[in-house]
Amino acid sequence: MSSIRLKYGLNDMPPLLELLLLGLQWLAITLPSVIIAAKLVAILHFSEQSHQVIYIQKVFFVTAISIITQIFWGHRLPLIIGPATVLLIGVVASQGRSLSAIYTSIMVGGAILLVLSATGLFARMKRHFTPAIVAVILLLIAFTLTPVIMNLIINSGEQVPVLYNLFFVITMVWAMFFFNRILTGIWKSTMIVWAMLAGSLAYVFLFSSQIAGTGYDKLPWFSLFFSDLNFKLSFEPGVLISFLICFLALSINDLGSIQSTGEFIKADQMHRRVTKGVSLTGLANILSGFLGVIGLTNYSLSPGIIASTGCASRFVLIPAGAGVLILSFMPASMALIGSIPPVVIAATLIYIISSQFSSGLLVAISSVREFTFNQGLIIGLPVILGTIIAFLPAGTVAAFPVFLRPIIGNGFVVGVFTVLVMEHLIYRKNSLETSKRGLKT
Repeated sequence: MSSIRLKYGLNDMPPLLELLLLGLQWLAITLPSVIIAAKLVAILHFSEQSHQVIYIQKVFFVTAISIITQIFWGHRLPLIIGPATVLLIGVVASQGRSLSAIYTSIMVGGAILLVLSATGLFARMKRHFTPAIVAVILLLIAFTLTPVIMNLIINSGEQVPVLYNLFFVITMVWAMFFFNRILTGIWKSTMIVWAMLAGSLAYVFLFSSQIAGTGYDKLPWFSLFFSDLNFKLSFEPGVLISFLICFLALSINDLGSIQSTGEFIKADQMHRRVTKGVSLTGLANILSGFLGVIGLTNYSLSPGIIASTGCASRFVLIPAGAGVLILSFMPASMALIGSIPPVVIAATLIYIISSQFSSGLLVAISSVREFTFNQGLIIGLPVILGTIIAFLPAGTVAAFPVFLRPIIGNGFVVGVFTVLVMEHLIYRKNSLETSKRGLKT
């Protein structure tokens, strides 16, 4: 049972001034995840800044629509929503495939998630998401993103020596964990925002002669982006299978985020909230695929924010959603946001996936009375195989059959498939024992 004293409950409407101030806090917490994922995928897809800006705009737009619809018609909980890290892995692993195939797969994954949730089939499936599988998924997200981080450090600009970038990243990560340790309340909740701002300013100051201009002054302050909409359906079986496995992980994350927040604030009708929330996540991913951007999920950060602010009102996310929506129509602002140095993005990702890694270990250890050797194997082998695949040279993956590249060339997919085999086939007895404890995350 939650021991915190809430000033505003789930359905309370704070006074206008407090509503706006609390909304700004939620906006500040929401922005980093949206910026990091949108910026990273935009760099992967496009070399021209104008296309990158449009991509970031569309990610902001879908995020804003999702926040607002979830508040009123979905789970109706104070939950942060943003780009799914697990889909980022799918996008990275599908480089070289057509964008139409990637975003058709995201659209199909969203449609399947919608159908499974709306029909109640997802509730039957979730008992197979044992703690070991959840732990492996959390660990795999951390390990299989490390090549992306490595490339951000190495390829951040030929004029800045890699050694300087590496020292900068290590120093910034240490600083982030130091301030995470000493800060409290809203300052701790928004620490990533200040870290990205301070890190960008420090990098520009240290390497000012090597940093190119953002070009924001050449862009309009307000503009629609729908002129860039040219979606085409394209089905590539290998890409589709890869993303469907990624959506398996996304569904586990979405379910856990909704359940943990609902239990924290003692919300009623949780079964209905979960069904509606996951269904709207599916719809959000359909929209994301149609607009050609990375899909979304609910994040599990909310309990900490609610505890620090003493406010569990879902309505404080209205100003946050409105702020994200307004920013989505401001190309010049998107250009400024997109000018964050890749090295700063790399340091922030290391900080985030370290928390992901810690969460994976916590799930694995706390879910059993005694952690056994076999349970270590169930978790260890998938992580090892997934990491090996993630670091395979591009030339090696290119030699694979075209159909299989997005599957066996994706470390996350290989790792998830391995843990399913280990948990439900090879060590089925352990699986049955741990599944009785239920999904707690």
